[in-house]
Order: sequence, then structure tokens, then C-alpha cells
Amino acid sequence: MGRSKRAGTSHGGAQGAPGAAPAVAPGAQFSTAGHIDTGRRRASRNGAVVFAIVVFTVAFGLVLAAAQALLGGIGLGALVAAAIVGWLASSSIHIVLEWEKAVVLRLGKFNRVAGPGVVFTIPIVEFYTLRVDQRVSATYFGAEETLTGDLVPINVDAVVFWMVWSAKSAAVEVEDYASAVSWIAQTAMRKAIGRATVAEVATRRDQLDEELKEAIEEKLNPWGITIIDVEIRDIVLPKELQEAMAQEAVAERKKSARMVLAEAEKDISEMLMDASEVYAGDADAMKLRTMHLAYESVEKSGGTLVVPSAFSEGFVPDAPGGEGGGAK
Repeated sequence: MGRSKRAGTSHGGAQGAPGAAPAVAPGAQFSTAGHIDTGRRRASRNGAVVFAIVVFTVAFGLVLAAAQALLGGIGLGALVAAAIVGWLASSSIHIVLEWEKAVVLRLGKFNRVAGPGVVFTIPIVEFYTLRVDQRVSATYFGAEETLTGDLVPINVDAVVFWMVWSAKSAAVEVEDYASAVSWIAQTAMRKAIGRATVAEVATRRDQLDEELKEAIEEKLNPWGITIIDVEIRDIVLPKELQEAMAQEAVAERKKSARMVLAEAEKDISEMLMDASEVYAGDADAMKLRTMHLAYESVEKSGGTLVVPSAFSEGFVPDAPGGEGGGAK
């Protein structure tokens, strides 16, 4: 009936991009299956396997007991019949875990999606070819030495979070849906990077995440897979370009500082022009301003101000009866 497929209980993703693996926590390992092995315990199917063994053993024992009771002994034929009955019983009663869906085929054609819980199938006529894990999976993917729109090679690492919403589509529409997620994500990333400049890739991570999410989901949705989120993990620029961009950033900051200083000087000059017009029309105001400047200089320095006699004439009014009269 053709080659059957079985998905593991926790595939975690598909084959990642060949090349350097992402940085992971100490003690973690990067698996060739496309997910990061953190060393934590994963869910097990041991219970379902034990159940199948128990069903086989019970059916096998019942047949032998019946042969012993009816024939008075257990021969080779009884052993063969017991083995066949045990196999038929174990292949007709299955355990599907809470987070799984079983795709059941009847004579090679899709029949139904069953589970979770106990699933009954007709021996030989029906079998389930794929157990689909419907939990959220995380798949690492990357793009190495990918050219941006301005022909700069960069390395980008990302993680896509996805899940299967249609077990039927994932089973009958695509051969290996987990690998498809990885390869389509990688291809979409290369296309997105090729349409943007290196500056846009480095500064527009959120927009790149959304663009990748939409592009990947558009391809995978017909296969019963939905994309929950896409996160850019790291962007590695060539070392020479990093130095050039750092110098450019420093130059841009210096330019901004000088522009701010020029704006301040312009505002100050305008205020001085307004003040000069006021002082030009009022000699007493000019004298008061002179006195304030002298006082401020003495106050800040804490010293003594020595004023020439010609300068001190501006601190007192002119003597009545003549110009340049002595001070009172």
C-alpha cells in the first residue's frame, strides 16, 4: 500500500540550514533534526507501546488457553494461531496520545482522523500511517552568506514557531511536513533579505519578522500548518562592515551635535540682536547690564574686581553741572 510515514512524538522542527549552529545555552546540543536539544525530558510514547504489548500478550494467552482446553495440548499450530490472533488484536487497538491525531487509511484511501484516546481499526483493511503532533513546535533556520539588496553578505539566524491544525492535510498533501517548514522558512528569509539593504535588515527586525511570517504561512497553510510567530535571533555582519558602520554612526552623531550647536548659536545671536536694540535705546539699561556682568564675575570667582577709573565712570550718574564730573 505504499510507504507509510510516522511522525515522532516531539519532532521539534525539521532539518535546519547546513552550516554553523546557533548559540545555545551551556550543556545544550543542536540536533540535525532542526531543533535545539536542551537536555530536558520529552514526552514519551512508552505507555502506548506497553499497551500494544499487553494486548498482544493477552490475545496470545487466550488462544493458547483455548487450545489447551479444547485440544488438550499446545502444538505448533496453536502457537502460530496465537501469534496471528495476537498480532491482529494489537493492530486493531491503538492508543493515541492527548496531543496527537491519527490519520487512518482504509485500503490506501483516507478514511478519517482519529484520537486522542483508544482508536479501533479493522486489521489489514485499515491502518493509520501518521501520528500528527499538534503541539507548538520550534524550528531553527538560518541563511548564511546571503546577499542583501546592496550586495552585502550577511548571516541571519531565526526561529519559527508553528503547529499543525489539519492532520489530514499534513498527511496527504506533503511528504514530510516538518522538513517543509524548515526549507520554506529558509527560502523565504533569503528572498526577504535580498529585497532589503543591510541597514534595513539591521534596523527593521520587527517588520522582517512579520514579512517572514506572512510569506511562510502563505506557503504552509494549504498543508494544514499555521505559523504562530517568527523571531530573528541574530544578524551577523562582516567585520569590515561593522567597523565602517560604527564610524558612520560616530560621524552621524557628531553631525547631529554640530547641528544642535549651530541652532543654539543662531537662537543666541537672535536674542543678542534683540538685546542690543534695547540697550541702544536706553543708556541706563546698558549701565545696569554692565554692573550685573561685573557682579557675576566676582560672585563666581570669589575674588576681587579691579575696575579702571574710566570703566567705573559707568557705575555712577554724571555730575550735575558738567560732563565727566567726579563721582559722589
